[in-house]
Amino acid sequence: MLTYTEIGDGPGPALLIAHGLYGSGRNWGVIAKRLSDSRRVITVDMRNHGHSFRADSHTYPDLAADLAQVIDHLGAPMDVVGHSMGGKAAMVLALTRPDTLRRLVIGDIAPVGYTHTQIQYIDAMRQVDLDAVTRRSDANDQLAALGVDPALCSFLTQSLDVAEKRWRLNLDALAANMPAILDFPDLDSTYAGPTLFLSGGQSDYVARTYRDRIRHLFPAARFAKIPKAGHWLHADDPRAFEGTVRAYLDAPDL
Repeated sequence: MLTYTEIGDGPGPALLIAHGLYGSGRNWGVIAKRLSDSRRVITVDMRNHGHSFRADSHTYPDLAADLAQVIDHLGAPMDVVGHSMGGKAAMVLALTRPDTLRRLVIGDIAPVGYTHTQIQYIDAMRQVDLDAVTRRSDANDQLAALGVDPALCSFLTQSLDVAEKRWRLNLDALAANMPAILDFPDLDSTYAGPTLFLSGGQSDYVARTYRDRIRHLFPAARFAKIPKAGHWLHADDPRAFEGTVRAYLDAPDL
C-alpha cells in the first residue's frame, strides 16, 4: 500500500490528495493542514515517489488502483484532489472505481495525451553528484548549473534524501514509463459525479479545445481558474487554491 499521512479529524468528508510527477505528499503539507480544520486529510506518496514502494510499472490504471486501495482501507467514499500526474490518476480512479469518490478536484491537467516531455528533469537529477551533496542547497546549485529553473530546483530537491545520498524517486521506472505518464488511457466509461477542473490562468495545460473531451468523460464537470497561477497552482497561489477547493468541497449538493 502507498505510504500516507493523515491530519485532522473534523466531521467533514475525508479528503485524499494525490501529488504530481516528481512530488510527494510532503509538498502538500501546508494545504493539507489548512484544509484539516474541518475534515480528515490524507496525503499520499504515489508509487515510485517519496516513501512509497518502487515498481517497474507506472501506468494510470496502476496509480488509480493504488489510490483505491488506500481509500478502501481508510473508508470510502472520499473527496479527492489530484494535481497533474495525480490528477490523471484521480480521473482514472473516478472512471474505474466511482464508488470510492464523493467529489473530485483536478488540478491543471486534462484527460488527454501531452507532447511535452519531463524527461529532462530525470536527466538533470541523474547528473547530480550526490557524493558532493552535504545539504539540499548543494543539489540545488548543481541543478541550477544544469539549466533547471530555480523554483523547480527547490521542488525537485524536496525528494532528495541528503543523509542517504539518494533520490526518493525511482528515476529508472519514471523514465521508462514517461510515454504512459504523458498519455491518458483510452477508457469508454464516464464519471457522472461532481468534478471541478481547476487550472492556472497562466498555464496552457487545460486548453479550451480539451473541454469536449472532458465533458464526454465527466458530464458534470465545472471549470475554474486561478488567474495569477501557472501549472503549479497550489504553490503559485496557495490561498486561492485552498479557498477554491474548500468552497467546492463544502458547497451544498452540486
